[in-house]
Amino acid sequence: MNVLGVTTQHHPTRTVITVAGDMDLQTHPQLAQAASLVPEHCTSLEMDLSGVSFMDSSGLNLLLLLRRRLQAQGGRLTLTGLRHQPRHLLALTGTDRLLTADTAAHHRPQAPRRPRG
Repeated sequence: MNVLGVTTQHHPTRTVITVAGDMDLQTHPQLAQAASLVPEHCTSLEMDLSGVSFMDSSGLNLLLLLRRRLQAQGGRLTLTGLRHQPRHLLALTGTDRLLTADTAAHHRPQAPRRPRG
């Protein structure tokens, strides 16, 4: 059984859901329940997926449903921390053009490395 960790932080106009584990058919109900608790007045939902190394079509479908719901309310879904496989899935399915990915939200720029010598 896959274990999914979901943390939700509510702010006045924004909600952040941090996910750790696989987003697949087994964990879909738990993630869908967490997403259903996003307040109606939320205009911005950030999904931090830095802890997700695998996502299948059920995880992708949930993201698309959330996007549609937020857009209907005049809101926006932003994905942060996309790792290789989930990013590849979005590119492969063409949904990377629909889902906003903010790659800078959780990554600090690294200082240039000095050559050893």
